[in-house]
Amino acid sequence: MTTTGHSNDEIDAGVIGVGSMGRHHARVYSELHEVDLVGVNDVNDHQAATIAQEYGTRPMARDDLLDAVDVVSVAVPTEYHYRTVRECLERGVHVLVEKPFVDDPSRGRELARLADQAGLTLQVGHVERFNPATRVLADIVPDLDIVAVDIERLGPPLDRENDDSVVMDLMVHDIDILLSLVDSEVESMSAAAGDERHVNVQFRFTDDSVAGLTASRLTQQKVRRLSVTAMSCRVNVDFISQSVEIHRRSLPEYVESDGDIRYRHESVVERPMVENGEPLKHELSAFVDAVREGTEPVVTAEDALAVLEWVDEIEDVALESPPEVTPR
Repeated sequence: MTTTGHSNDEIDAGVIGVGSMGRHHARVYSELHEVDLVGVNDVNDHQAATIAQEYGTRPMARDDLLDAVDVVSVAVPTEYHYRTVRECLERGVHVLVEKPFVDDPSRGRELARLADQAGLTLQVGHVERFNPATRVLADIVPDLDIVAVDIERLGPPLDRENDDSVVMDLMVHDIDILLSLVDSEVESMSAAAGDERHVNVQFRFTDDSVAGLTASRLTQQKVRRLSVTAMSCRVNVDFISQSVEIHRRSLPEYVESDGDIRYRHESVVERPMVENGEPLKHELSAFVDAVREGTEPVVTAEDALAVLEWVDEIEDVALESPPEVTPR
């Protein structure tokens, strides 16, 4: 393996942590062209064996896996990200680590330095960046004079254990998308929680655009929507259906009908072509391409650290315990 790219056509891949998310990484690697899923590792031996059998590979001890692979996905619980990613980098393995990057930004900066010094690719799994609808949106936004961005990510309570806050678990995706779309610095932020599982955030940027984000684990309806209000149009994105609609201004006109003058104002709706595809497959393909070509990953450690800093600030503002009030 070289440190600036991988010269061989086939990339040997592995997955550490094959639970609810990692199992899908194993599946996608097994499907990717010119990628060989060498093995998987999990603290639960039975789970590792089950996933390995399902995707035609083998369960492996951590040391053996890192000796055998060029790239690895790390999909263990967040509290173990730092230690696991560091071990992989120290063994010369390129890493894609699931979001959130780490539980402490200072540790994330350490990992970024380590990867840079070793010439290794370190990509963070903000998978919504690879949603086909997000890609179309990214092509549209540079031509817009943005006034406001609104994003909703809502759903019912989880049926699995998750210690991350709703900000870290859900809103983290939308902070990442927002920062990648708006070419301006944040001027101010306010946040509030009606419940610790339902958080609203308002951003104001130095270009006077604003953004509102809502993340919830209380709604029975699953919603993944984004809208951009611009001077010339409104863009609506549905991440679930992977659809994009552009509502543009139309010229009003007066028409005569049976001697009566009527006012008509029709809306013009464009629906750009969105290529269907699984975001995770796009994400892992991009990761493998970055390793093979020695290029910067789509979502860098620095991108993820900027998101984490905002997550920490939002949690402090919205989820901290209210101050005690002494009765008079």
